[in-house]
Amino acid sequence: TGLVGSADALALARLAAQAQPIALLTANAQDAQRLCNEILWFAPQLRVCLLPDWETLPWDNFSPHHDLVSERLATLYRIQRGEFDIAVVPAPTALARLCPPAYLAAYTFFIAEGATLDADALREQLLTAGYTHVTQVVAPGEYCVRGALIDLFPMGSVLPYRIERFDDSIDSIRTFDVDTQRTLYKVKEVRLLPAREFPLDEAGRARFRARFREVFEGDPSRQGVYRDISHGTPSAGIEYYLPLFFESVATLFDYLPANTTLALHEDVSGAVHQFWLDIQSRYRLLAGDRERPLLPPAQIFIPAEEFFTRARDYPRLELSGALGSEISAT
Repeated sequence: TGLVGSADALALARLAAQAQPIALLTANAQDAQRLCNEILWFAPQLRVCLLPDWETLPWDNFSPHHDLVSERLATLYRIQRGEFDIAVVPAPTALARLCPPAYLAAYTFFIAEGATLDADALREQLLTAGYTHVTQVVAPGEYCVRGALIDLFPMGSVLPYRIERFDDSIDSIRTFDVDTQRTLYKVKEVRLLPAREFPLDEAGRARFRARFREVFEGDPSRQGVYRDISHGTPSAGIEYYLPLFFESVATLFDYLPANTTLALHEDVSGAVHQFWLDIQSRYRLLAGDRERPLLPPAQIFIPAEEFFTRARDYPRLELSGALGSEISAT
């Protein structure tokens, strides 16, 4: 307790330098971003990643920005592989149900310099992973094929890549600037994550349609969301139907390595319970729309009781700026 100002970030940086990986849960997104920045200032050698929120209200008719989806997929991949020292997650974000780790593993692949590359096979693989073919690559999740050149902007990448082929092999891989389209520097390998947090291939769409008919009554062909997915078009706000794309969904705890320490920053418990009150109220407000049936809150988010039950499986540390109470570690 009594960690005033940036003392909380300093304490976490010192702990991460000598302990097991830490999953830092914060009461709000502002604290999460601040702690990320300050921990890296104190200890730039640490591998710190942030799992951002979708930044949309539950059941909104809006989808998150592709940059946020890109960062989320990259962070989930790092957490799954244990490639982090501190993973920072706001409490409301930690409650959202996620795609299974097996989905990321199945739809992630690598392209290396000197490897054999079939352009048609790559195009099919990119379409399966949800990438969009464009005339000029400017955003994550896009690709363009122009003769021997393939421009590709992988999810989770800061810069796009230009792959130059010679016959059936990869001659070179270079990053390039999206504004000038000029190449920057060479790399040896590119990692390709899926373009979305759910599959839009034929198997994914078939599973969505079957689950949609199980969950919702009435004629599904009258529902815009059902029609869009049937045609391979992700509707705005489709993220709140994510469980329908999988046989079972995962939680943050399914991604964390077993040796992770949970660090709860400030009033995480209060933030979790307040979030549940808010989404239950919002569900009651929006659930009457027959044109857009909604999944119940418990299918999209982890109930508070389940969240804290799963948290007991990990060593836990609570940090607070308040004075007069004891720090608790279990």
